[in-house]
Amino acid sequence: MGNAVFEFPLKEKVRNYLRVEQLLGQLKITAKSEHTHLQLVFFEQLFELLDLIERLDLRSDLTKDLDAHEKNLVYWSKHPKIDSTALEQALKTVLTLKQKLKTDRRFGSTLKDDKLLSAIRQRFAIPGGACSFDLPNLHFWLQQPLEQRQTEIKQWLETLGLLDDAIAVSLSFIRERGQFVEVVADNGFYQGAAEDKNELIRVKCSVDGGYYPILSGNKYRYALRFMNFAPEEGQNGAVEDSIQFRLAAC
Repeated sequence: MGNAVFEFPLKEKVRNYLRVEQLLGQLKITAKSEHTHLQLVFFEQLFELLDLIERLDLRSDLTKDLDAHEKNLVYWSKHPKIDSTALEQALKTVLTLKQKLKTDRRFGSTLKDDKLLSAIRQRFAIPGGACSFDLPNLHFWLQQPLEQRQTEIKQWLETLGLLDDAIAVSLSFIRERGQFVEVVADNGFYQGAAEDKNELIRVKCSVDGGYYPILSGNKYRYALRFMNFAPEEGQNGAVEDSIQFRLAAC
């Protein structure tokens, strides 16, 4: 099966970014479906995303991050061996996003005002609440021509474009801070000290050995423990062998 990358945020801000990134990724997949049942899943994920972004101050966090990225890029532009073309493109992207964040509406506000979405959203909070007897208006919509439905879905997703771009750029900068290095977890355990700017720990390890990593810690220190996915009867859940893996502190 090969290797997998597990990501563990050390700060609440990054935890929120990763959750938004995952939901946006799931939305893009289900948005392409032609099957009505998967389009129902699209609505579930959309409302889950709206619930998340409405209780977070993502705009403030993203703006602060973009300010920091701009300062770093300007600093690196003075380095004689820097790839000036790539740096200028990155700086242009950051400045464009900063300007849009200043002028654009609150994330999700357009969707909140949509008549169909506002009419059906509350029912999706109920387990199984999207049946035809609960939401006949939604099931009428699901019977419309596929092209019409996909056009509306595309329009809904476009309103999240700025959020998608800002999250993608911020996480890209965070992930690029750290390079993977080979380390060993003695008896399945590894402990590290986080530097000031570390916000994310990335673990790349084999998934062929039947184990996976878990992390506990904070912005100062962290501990990794490898666990058996399906321990045999009488076997400890924690791996007791030494494991070689790759780690990036970002």
